[in-house]
Amino acid sequence: MERREPILWLLLIVTIKSGDSFRKNSDEKIENVDWEDVFLLSDENHEEWPSKTIGFKETMKEYRAELKRLGHKVMEIMDENLGLPKGYIKNAFDGGIDNTAFFGTKVSHYPPCPHPEKVNALRAHTDAGGVVLLFQDDEVKGLQMLKDGVWTDVQPLKNAIVINTGDQIEVLSNGRYKSILHRIVPQTDGQRRSIASFYNPSLKATIQPAPQLLDAMVENKVKNVAKYPKFVFGDYMSVYLEQKFQSKNQVFKQLQQYKS
Repeated sequence: MERREPILWLLLIVTIKSGDSFRKNSDEKIENVDWEDVFLLSDENHEEWPSKTIGFKETMKEYRAELKRLGHKVMEIMDENLGLPKGYIKNAFDGGIDNTAFFGTKVSHYPPCPHPEKVNALRAHTDAGGVVLLFQDDEVKGLQMLKDGVWTDVQPLKNAIVINTGDQIEVLSNGRYKSILHRIVPQTDGQRRSIASFYNPSLKATIQPAPQLLDAMVENKVKNVAKYPKFVFGDYMSVYLEQKFQSKNQVFKQLQQYKS
């Protein structure tokens, strides 16, 4: 992949050198940066996509279209599993007739790290949005998820798309689908690359537990049925970006002061 254009957004502006006495002699871990560089693709920045690699734009446009269709299918399956009308989640993400959901793609590169014990490739977090479709490296590992309090490797799978649900799916499903804490751990060898596509609500979309799910719980005489607040997704993102690597419960708590 061509990597010499301004589209490259370097998120990590720190280098841990073997000869750096401070890093070499210190057990201190760097907590506020990630061993990652990325560029972001969306319909809005199509003119900024890399163009030196022949066929990149055309291939990525086709890939994103297929992934977007897959995202729609995944959401329809969730609708069915939750007992919601077909298209409910998609319509909730669109946020009304004059709005539309956001579909973006993040291309990531995780270079070999000389001191993996001193830095995170990507800090532990849950995804803020809706549905994430990940095409990860099929040779170099690194992705881990927290399961039953233990960090577990997500083994590389060839020709596979890993589906992850974000915080907004957790809210809409009233907790029946959970957003999972995950991270990337740095590797001493191997160039890890991944392509993550995000199907997120419009910033103007109002997100809340689906009323149909709450009504069913009321019929079963369940008290305090809504486990999450009602909010506008743009407000959620404002809070999330301030404390991305904090507990999602802190984000939900802070959102209580917002009026949707």
